[in-house]
Amino acid sequence: MKPKKRHVLLLWVLVFAGVTQAIEPISTTIAVGMAATLTAFLASYQNILYYFHECCRPEWISFNRTGLEADLQRKLFGQHIASRIILKAVNGFMSNDNPKKPLVLSLHGWTGTGKNFVSKLIAENLYKEGMDSSFVHVFTSTLHFPHPSQYDTYKTQLQQWIKGNVTNCERSMFIFDEMDKMHPGLIDSIKPYLDYYEKLDGVSYRKAIFIFLSNAGGDSIIKTALEFWKAGRNREEIELRDLETLVSLSVFNNNESGFYHTSLIDRHLVDFFVPFLPLEYRHVVQCVLAEMEARGLKPDQEVADIVAKDLVYFPKSERVFSVKGCKTIESKLDYYT
Repeated sequence: MKPKKRHVLLLWVLVFAGVTQAIEPISTTIAVGMAATLTAFLASYQNILYYFHECCRPEWISFNRTGLEADLQRKLFGQHIASRIILKAVNGFMSNDNPKKPLVLSLHGWTGTGKNFVSKLIAENLYKEGMDSSFVHVFTSTLHFPHPSQYDTYKTQLQQWIKGNVTNCERSMFIFDEMDKMHPGLIDSIKPYLDYYEKLDGVSYRKAIFIFLSNAGGDSIIKTALEFWKAGRNREEIELRDLETLVSLSVFNNNESGFYHTSLIDRHLVDFFVPFLPLEYRHVVQCVLAEMEARGLKPDQEVADIVAKDLVYFPKSERVFSVKGCKTIESKLDYYT
């Protein structure tokens, strides 16, 4: 709400209160009537505040399953496994009025494959303000936790931040980017909030959402995708069972990963390890066309092909998968349009 409007409403409340005092003594009937009117006015004022100022209410937090499904179909390319898991996981969680634990998703794959983008789509279909919501909290390991020597300080601050924000709104979302670069002890410090506790120090975390983004496990995903391609099999034949265990084990046993032997995995607190496949040329073209449409430009197949061909692919001889996925599409499109 704009300050001017808020001040006007507050002034009316004060004036109304002043009037009731000025005309006393009054009859009981009149007093009761005025009190009821004032109560109704205050209730209306509160509802107006809720309308203009984001708060932890259905007006501001409401899951749009249809919207998320449509966004995943139209805007996320080459990720049939991730799309299916994300939609089912989020819908199932948001449909449950009494979940036993928070929803914990761990998204894995090389850069540019859509991990951050999917987090954005979830937020946009859950919070009215999307990623700008005060209930969405994003942490980037190299930015927020850059110094291993300050691990104890980070741990205390992180725990206080999570507790404070979930206390404020049980439907809070926490996104951890570059999870593989995070101190293992720091990752384990948030374990209690992901577990099956009804409450911790009087606070329930069961309706919160935690999303981890990581490049860890990307090599295993790419290896599987290449094997399917070399065998002449369609990438859509790759199933979650072909990758989930492989990814979780490679992440857990990689001593260069922040997930190395973390209790989050050991205690099975991650609900889904979501693999993001490397993108092929045709998916990059789709990304370019979608970006053009988002900018209000007429989709141009010729330009999309030029941009897509300008990217680097691997293996070098076959040029099957984009090294950076769709990550550099925006800057490339700026150059060619």
